[in-house]
This record gives sequence, C-alpha cells and structure tokens, in this order.
Amino acid sequence: MTDAELAAVVDELEREPTGLELAMYSVMWSEHCSYKSSRSHLGRLPTEAPWVLVGPGEGAGVIDVGDGLAVAIRIESHNHPSAVEPYQGAATGVGGIIRDIFSMGARPIAVMDPLRFGPLDDPRTRYLFEGVVSGISGYGNAVGVPTVGGEVVFDECYTGNPLVNVLCLGVLPKERLVLARAEGAGNLAVLMGSSTGRDGIGGASVLASAGFVEGSETKRPSVQVGDPFEEKKLIEACLELLDAGLAIGVQDLGAAGLSCAASETAAKTGAGMDVDAARVAKREPGMNPVEVLTSESQERMLAIVTPENLDEVLVLCDRWEIRASVVGRVTDSGRFRVYDGYFDSVGVPGANPLPPLGDDPPEVSSDREPVADVPIGSLGDGPLYHRPLAPPDDLDVRQAADPARELFTRFPPGTDLSGELLDLLASPNIADKSWVWRQYDHQLFLNTVAGPGGDASVLRLKETEGRALALSVDGKGRFAALDPRVGAQLAVLEAARNVACSGARPLALVNCLNFGNPEHPEVMWQFSEAVDGMGDACRALGIPVVGGNVSFYNESHGVDIDPTPVVGVIGLIDDLVSPPPGIALREGDRIVLLGATRPELGGSEWATRHGMRDGRPPVADLAAARLLHDLVAGLATDRMVGGLHDCSDGGVAVALAEMAIAGGVGFRVAVGDARTCFSESASRVVLSVGPEQVNEVLGRASSAKVPAMVLGDAGGSDLRSDGAFSVTVEAAERAWRDAIPSIMTATSDVGY
Repeated sequence: MTDAELAAVVDELEREPTGLELAMYSVMWSEHCSYKSSRSHLGRLPTEAPWVLVGPGEGAGVIDVGDGLAVAIRIESHNHPSAVEPYQGAATGVGGIIRDIFSMGARPIAVMDPLRFGPLDDPRTRYLFEGVVSGISGYGNAVGVPTVGGEVVFDECYTGNPLVNVLCLGVLPKERLVLARAEGAGNLAVLMGSSTGRDGIGGASVLASAGFVEGSETKRPSVQVGDPFEEKKLIEACLELLDAGLAIGVQDLGAAGLSCAASETAAKTGAGMDVDAARVAKREPGMNPVEVLTSESQERMLAIVTPENLDEVLVLCDRWEIRASVVGRVTDSGRFRVYDGYFDSVGVPGANPLPPLGDDPPEVSSDREPVADVPIGSLGDGPLYHRPLAPPDDLDVRQAADPARELFTRFPPGTDLSGELLDLLASPNIADKSWVWRQYDHQLFLNTVAGPGGDASVLRLKETEGRALALSVDGKGRFAALDPRVGAQLAVLEAARNVACSGARPLALVNCLNFGNPEHPEVMWQFSEAVDGMGDACRALGIPVVGGNVSFYNESHGVDIDPTPVVGVIGLIDDLVSPPPGIALREGDRIVLLGATRPELGGSEWATRHGMRDGRPPVADLAAARLLHDLVAGLATDRMVGGLHDCSDGGVAVALAEMAIAGGVGFRVAVGDARTCFSESASRVVLSVGPEQVNEVLGRASSAKVPAMVLGDAGGSDLRSDGAFSVTVEAAERAWRDAIPSIMTATSDVGY
C-alpha cells in the first residue's frame, strides 16, 4: 500500500488498522483486485445486448444461446505467478478460471490458452514455455476439461515477463444460474474444498500488482499449488448443490482468498458478514488469522446456505469427499468482522475443525473481540486513480519509419521470395503449434467438432438440436505497440473473422488487457487508447463485452511489455449439419481472395524478422470488416466453399501455404510482389472454391460490396506464385512442422 492509501484506511476506520485489517486492505486494494487504475476507463466498453444475461462484474459473463441454455465465459491472466513458477502458475490459472465458470452454475466444457513468451532461442524462455504448457495440460487433462485451442506468440518484449492468459467456457440451464450473493441475516457461509495453507499468500493479488526485479524467484512460495482431482470433486459437488437449490450464492476463492470471497458476497447485497478464522481447516501449524484470511490456496469455494439446508449441504459434501465447514454468518450489520475462536461459544452451527498436527485446539470464548471490524463495502471499493496519460515520446518517429520502403528496395519486383516464404513458415510465431496442443486432451466430452490448428474451435451443444459454439482468441501486441487503438481493433476483427470462418455469428467478447506499469503515463495512454479502440470495434460489429481482466505491471527491469490486449470471441452456429469447411485446399478448386490488400508491413511478421519493428499497423476498416464477416459466415454455412482461411501473420502467401499444407496439395497463383505477398492487411479471407460455384461466390461478394478476386488454382505438388516464389509442398510442410520441435529438442539446457 502507498502512504496515501494507508491514510485513506485510517480515515475510513477513524483509527489505526489492526494487523489483519491492514493485510486485508493491502490485498483487496491491490491493482489486481481493485482495478484502481483501470476502472475509470473500462466503463467506455459496450456491455449490453438482449442475449446478455450477466455482464462484467461477476464471476463470468453469461449469454443466452436459446433452447433454455446459457453459456458462461471468462478470461483471466496468471502472468507473474507463471514467470515465477511456470508449471504451478499456469496450472492454477486453469483451476481458477474453471472455478469462475462453475461458480455461476455452469459446467466447464472448454479451455483456451493465449500465451506470450520471449524468443524461443533463449534458454529461460524454453524453460518457461515447457513449464507453462505442462502446467496447462497437467491440470486441464486431469480435471477433465478439454483445452480446445489458443495461440502462442514469441517476441522479445515478453522475455522477462511472459503472458499466460486462460479462457474457460461453460454451459448451464438458465434456471441454474446463480450469482455471488450473501443475503438474509442468519444465513451461513460454508467453505468447501481444500484446506487452507500458506501457499499462495499474495499469489495473485500481490505478484500481479508489482513489476519484476532481480530476486523475483524468491517469490516462488507465493505461487499457489493446484490439485486437479480436488477440483473435479468440487465441480461435481457444486453443480449438484445448485441443482438441488441448496445455495443462495456461490463464490470461488481466488485472489485475496477468504477476505475477498466473504466480504464481496455480502457487500453486493449491502449485508454484513462475520467470519471465524478458527473454523477454517488449516493444513499447516501455527497459522494466524492474517494468513488464513489472505491465503490463496486453491480448490476452495464459499457457498451461502440457509441454516435449514446446512445438514443436507454437509451430507452432499461428505458424499463427494469434500471438506466443508461453516466459517461465516450473514448479518445485517453492514460490517465485515473477523473473529478467532468465537463461533463455537455462541451457537453458530458447526464446530472448529481439528487443528493441524503440532497445534493445540483454538481457545474459544464468547468475549472474543473481533480481530478485524471494517465497513463491508470498504474492502471492495478501493481507491480510484485517474493516472496521467501521455503517448510515448518516440511514437511519431516510429510510426513514420515505414518498413515497406526499405523492404521494397531489398526485394524489388521479380525477386525470388521462396527463401523468404520458407523462413516465415519456420518462424515460431507462424510454425505448426501441435507441439503444444498435442499435450492437451481436446476431445473430452466429445463436444469438439473443430479443435486446435484451425481458425476457430467449434463445440457442439449436445443439449440442443444442432446448435454449436465457435471460439477464437487473438491479440496483436506488435500492432498495438505502434498504435494501441488500432491494435485493439485489429485483435477484435481477427477473432471475429476467425469465428465467421466457422459459419458462426459473434455473440460476445471477453478481454484480457495485458499492459505495463500503470504508473508510467505512456502505459496508461496505451491502455486508454486500446479500450476506446476495442469499444469502437465491438460497437461496429455488434459484439457486447461481457467480462474481462486487467493485468498491469507486466514489465521486467523497468521495461514495459508491448501493450497486449487479448480478446476471446464466442459465436453461435444455429444449425451445424456437418463440420465447418476447415482450412484445407482441395485439388482442382479455384482460389479466391476476399478483401483488399495494401502494402501494409508495419508490425508485420516479415518486417520484424528483418529487424524492422516500426511503421503503422494495417488499417482497421470496421464497416468493411462487418460486411466481410457476414459474407464469410454465410458462405461457410451454405457450404459454398471447400476450405477457407483468414489472412493474418505472414499475409496471403503464408495463408495459402498453410492451406496447401493442410490439404496436401499445391497451387499456382498470381499474388504480386513481396509487399502484397507478405502484407498483413486486415479483413481478408482466402477461399478454396469448386469451379462450378465460383461465379456464385463472386456474385455474393459483389452484392455484399466485398472486394474479391480469383488468384489461381489448387493442384500439383508445388506452391507457386508467378514471379514471386516456388517451393514444394514437402519443403513448405517440413519448414512449418519441424520448427518448434527442433528448437525444443536440439538443446538440453534449462534456464532458471
């Protein structure tokens, strides 16, 4: 806490805080928990639509998908814990986001993992990369929730501060929807799940609210430790609890632990809450109330139940072998009071659990004074900062340094670009990511129609007559570094475009806003610009923002990461009669490009590989994007195409190569020179179209006012663009498929 924040606490309490009160305010007023630097900006995002049942501010956003079903979706970050301890940091990120979903009454059915690391030729990056992927697979596979997609980006700005974002999706009957509410004086707060230990104290609330410096590895004990088997039992117990109507409200214990869960649930209704630390089952001896209330030990949930239902709740928990104890009581005091050895003496149902080995039973007395007594809303309110905003001093210079001119000089028309294409396909940012997703079970529940490796993941809704969901996660950090407003728009456009390629119409968006130190004016300017850009794009596409997460202090040794707004878009397919077309070229098809190509190389993968990180990002034409998305979704739904693929990293040349590799068939096209081959102009999609359907596809594009042109034909064993490049399918596939495995297996060094 800052001195000013401590003074505010003293003013609020009209006295000096106790040690526990100070600890609770410290974690609850942290950047991670209070959003004190971002709240003033987030209100500019659009959050409402007729199908939105629950928007931002709850455990997850919830949308109506028809047939009496709803979908809960949320995205979170576990960046700093993963940098300190990659396996457990990533694993508990998965566990935490899953609990957010089933706390709403939804069964988690899918996870996605947008990840960012430094260059893969760095030993420590490889250590982090391998540990994070292992943590996600180890937890997700064991708990029984499939990881169905994601993305991995490698860039030097993330070298000291990787980004580990996790999205989770769940499905629920609308009548099972429950919110985190504690109401009704005399009702009880039941803590369910694992015992409470010292692991994880400050694990999210503190680690995510400060930059990294030398010695951060000493924070390793603060990282939470996950137990996926305990989480699986907790999922089933909570869903049964809600099906039986035994809970008034449910809240998971995440950042700030019990102090957050107990106070937030009561503050939302204006009630009060008394908590007894002696009622909390502890796994380590000598734990004091500060440790008990701020521990972030995993696999714990807080359920608000009536005294009449308590016995049935405890029997249910016992049947699932879930530890459960009454740790709190709802009051009408408007205060959050914490005791230590009080409930047993005043007749609160339940009893103090057995102490850990080495501890004596807690002393119990009805004369106990609370060790904390604060206004219920004060912990959650926190300070609200309007931090200074200023663009980076070198922004104009960077934007003016257009790499297209230099690259045109190096690679004039007629230059053989075959080597350039192969180098791009071997770039870890573009190369095959199956080294990652083959470690995940993405077919659990047998809902997965289209899994990792395509534009969007598609999950069928087995409870409906043919409906399905499409999911995509995207972020454009290099573009946002050059223009954060446009970079955020381009992230939204790409995610929505990927969803459209599956034939879905977008319903909602969640965001994970990863930025540097908010005390730096340029970071807050980047954040404000990104929020406005995202808001503009969402309004243009008709996509409400139903939830999100802000992750600040992503810096290392005083150097901020590039602004990295990551978005997840969910879309609905009304009638999935067969799998979506996919990205593969078909032998004998004609190849059609939708959308306009400009010589836009600022922030592109090709320019970056040549050491040029400056310029302006591609234009984000929001109106043109919506026209394209509607056209593409219709073509996919009507099966007018054999395959389709969005153009993004590496431009149309890479998109064509990826389609050729997927289909095992070559092509001959006329794309143009290097600037058009590798331009990353937005809102473009490549189609593989049967010759008999080309005229109708072009006619639909004309009616939709979407530029369209026939590039050439699919066939043969070579990837050829007249006057530009010619490589074999075999060579292209080898470069693309072997890149990441060869880096990961060629070295045995580990960088701690």
